[in-house]
Amino acid sequence: MDQVSAWLHEKNPGLDGPIGVDEDLIDSMDFLEFVDLLEEISGSSIDLQEVTIDDFRTLARVKERFLDPAGHAEVPAG
Repeated sequence: MDQVSAWLHEKNPGLDGPIGVDEDLIDSMDFLEFVDLLEEISGSSIDLQEVTIDDFRTLARVKERFLDPAGHAEVPAG
């Protein structure tokens, strides 16, 4: 989460202190860059056809959906 927080601070220079897990900080111009960051951190690709905007709305949801091991199960090949 440190990398995510650092990226959010970079994109929102007016932020002071820690970011609340329920703050809404990503605009549409930075969305794809944020998805790339999450893919890099998690080591998993994010299929934009399988997610909703709510999956990105808060840090708590981002962590749950993309960064917690139980949040992104691998799809078995077959």
